[in-house]
Amino acid sequence: MVEHIYWSLLQWKDNQYVVAATELGICYIGSPNGKLDDLITWSNSYAKQSELIENDERLAPYIAQLQLYWKGEIRQISLPFDMRGTDFQRRVWNELQRIPYGDTVTYQHIANQLGKPSAARAVGTAIGKNPVLIAVPCHRVIGSNGQLTGFRGGLQMKQELLELEKACR
Repeated sequence: MVEHIYWSLLQWKDNQYVVAATELGICYIGSPNGKLDDLITWSNSYAKQSELIENDERLAPYIAQLQLYWKGEIRQISLPFDMRGTDFQRRVWNELQRIPYGDTVTYQHIANQLGKPSAARAVGTAIGKNPVLIAVPCHRVIGSNGQLTGFRGGLQMKQELLELEKACR
C-alpha cells in the first residue's frame, strides 16, 4: 500500500522550508531554503512506498505552530509527530524533547541520560538525522566546550533559535 506524505512550503523571513506530514503527524522539516529534492531523498530512505502530495491545507496547522514558535508565542509544537529512524535515533530525539525551552545541554549529557556515556558521538550522529528541525529541538545541544556545533540548518540558524528562546523565557 502506498503511503501519502503531504507537503507544503513555509516562508519565514528570508527563508523557505519544506514541511511534510503523514496521516500520523509531522515527519519532516527541511533546512532553510532546502529543496523538495531533500524531502524526496528522505522519503526514499524512510518511506519507500510513498507518494508525495502537495497540500497546503493539510500542513496549515503545523506551519501555523512553527510561525507561532518563531514569534515567541509558543514554546513547542503540540501536534503529533511521525518520527522515522532507528530505535537509538528515536530515543535520542525523545530525549531532545525533554530539554527545557531556552536551555542547552551537551551531547555528553544526552548520552548519559540514555545510559550510554561512551556514545556522545553516536548521539551527535543521531541528532544530525533529526528530520524535524525546530519541532524536535536539536538546536539546544552544544559542544562540551560550550561552543555551537553542527546543525543541519546552519550555525547561524542555531544561534538565532537559541537567542529567540532566551529572549522569550
